[in-house]
Amino acid sequence: MSAAKTKAQKLIDENAVVVFSKSYCPYCTSSKSLLSSFDANFTLVELDQIDDGSAIQDALQEISGQRTVPNIWIKQNHIGGNSDLQNVKSQLPQLLKDAGAL
Repeated sequence: MSAAKTKAQKLIDENAVVVFSKSYCPYCTSSKSLLSSFDANFTLVELDQIDDGSAIQDALQEISGQRTVPNIWIKQNHIGGNSDLQNVKSQLPQLLKDAGAL
């Protein structure tokens, strides 16, 4: 397994909520705002601000089948991107509570 894949998997495994993002992405901003509106505790990885960001993005595609950002995980379950997160908005309080992120 590549170092980037190991790092991505470790972030997913060890955190209740992980958002793999890019700082300039409007969809990422929307997802971060939604999670913040619930006062959720989430781990944020800005792929455009770390040296191995593109390698981690490649690894996320291997792990989840999704290359785009945001790439969102709650309690080790791949939620998907921003539209997927918006689609589960009504269930988000329970999902976040179950994950221990509230």
